[in-house]
Amino acid sequence: MVWTAAIMSALVSLTAVAAAVVLVVAQGGQAPGPSERPAVDLSPHYSPELSEPPRAVEIDVSSHPVYDLPMPEPVDCPIPDLDPGSDASWEAFSAELGPCLNDLWRPRLEELGLRVADPEFTTTRENPDEGSSAEGVTLAYYDSELHEITIVIPNVSAVSEEFPGRDQEGVWSALIGHEYGHHVQEVTGVLEESYEMEYAASSQSQSLQALRRTELQAECMGGIAMRGLGAFDDEQIERVNELLNGGDDLPTHGSSHNRRTWYEKGAGGETLESCNTYAAPAREVR
Repeated sequence: MVWTAAIMSALVSLTAVAAAVVLVVAQGGQAPGPSERPAVDLSPHYSPELSEPPRAVEIDVSSHPVYDLPMPEPVDCPIPDLDPGSDASWEAFSAELGPCLNDLWRPRLEELGLRVADPEFTTTRENPDEGSSAEGVTLAYYDSELHEITIVIPNVSAVSEEFPGRDQEGVWSALIGHEYGHHVQEVTGVLEESYEMEYAASSQSQSLQALRRTELQAECMGGIAMRGLGAFDDEQIERVNELLNGGDDLPTHGSSHNRRTWYEKGAGGETLESCNTYAAPAREVR
């Protein structure tokens, strides 16, 4: 789940002025003083663009250059054991998994010319769902202003009781992979545009569809993470999909069928176009 809206990024083009320092050696006299030196006109070295604010970059979420890239190359990631109800265990788990996801995604982001800070990982025992009438529970969320992924310990601990012990690490790796997907959306400018789509929608139905496109793309990226971490075989990847996405349909995150489908596309696709939910027909993002 995405927690806050992103700040729109812009590319700024700067031109620099190079100055040369000349050492004057006086022969038979002293170097001229400041008042005697000829004035130098530096105006040709400055760009008039510097007097104007940078223009925002136009982002098309359905034909973004990120979709032209191949899937991330797998990394070798040792997944530690996890006690879902323990803050300390989550901190150790994230300390291993986070760098693996950074290594997985960084080469693709660099191919787009992006040099961005890695996200931080944290935990909370405050339940963001308290007092909300929305369906489902928040297990984790991404704060785009802080570039921070937060695990909601009480909710994760309660839900973990429904999963077999052998699948705990896989399920929660997929969850973090989903939230990391929101980070990828943020740094590529997709997340901000998706919020604009959501806010500009003419009806609640259209607004929810925009939100589902965002969440289903993150779920596809969760599938990419499961394949790319190199720690899970095909059977485990499929089983995690059933455990996480085999439940009820959710108006914010899509039907169970579509969540499973987009996860599979991420786990088995050849290019990031496989995760282009924004160009998908409405039936695939219900």
